[in-house]
Amino acid sequence: MNSRGRFLLVSVATLIGVGLTLALGRWQLQRAAYKEDLAQQVQARAALLPLPQDALLSLAPEALPSQAQRRTVLRGVWLPQHTVALDNRQMLDKQGFFIMTPLQLDVEGTSAVVLVQRGWLPRNFLQRDALLPFETPVGVVEVAGTIALAPARLYAFDAAEKGTIRQNLDIANYRSEIGLPLRDFMLVQQGPAAEGLLREWPSPSLGIERHYGYAFQWFSLAALIAGLYLWFQWLRPRWRAKDQLPDDRT
Repeated sequence: MNSRGRFLLVSVATLIGVGLTLALGRWQLQRAAYKEDLAQQVQARAALLPLPQDALLSLAPEALPSQAQRRTVLRGVWLPQHTVALDNRQMLDKQGFFIMTPLQLDVEGTSAVVLVQRGWLPRNFLQRDALLPFETPVGVVEVAGTIALAPARLYAFDAAEKGTIRQNLDIANYRSEIGLPLRDFMLVQQGPAAEGLLREWPSPSLGIERHYGYAFQWFSLAALIAGLYLWFQWLRPRWRAKDQLPDDRT
């Protein structure tokens, strides 16, 4: 291949590389803008008045996502025999468990049950397969919290999740497991530490900063490709050609 052919090939490859990296950078900016809009929606829902229990129970399944992170207060009775502890959950930079207990709602004419993420329990370092003691109130209780669609999932090698201590919990599978009319949403209990459980929940993170970081990397790569092309295909050859010109003073 002659020099002109190589020049055209490198030019086309550079054009494709710059165009692709710029497109990826713009896509990351669009993802960041989308998640910023979601974050604003979450903040707006959190500022609304608590959604009444009856209104929450009457929501259609497709309407639940629009109520995520909104506050509500549920009234019912704990079902401690079905408590599950989700392992490898962090709070205040320490490892422990998220305690999940179904709440049988105190509603006439229905047997609705809602899964509640009650709080965080430290790990028992003396016996890994045993939980430290915590309390579960008896009788009718009022639980204030925020609406969530499902417990956060961690990577697990085994898809089968059984027993009191487990890695993940799928609401649909758990409904079949315990044989109760569990609703398709959950409640994250809010409030000060109580019953041996902490509730210092971190703010929902959508990874917006990560998208800006990726965008910067893609735009930087586009600038690098363009800079290398400019140097090796234009500036350097011309400087070499200039240095090879005969000196008129000799």
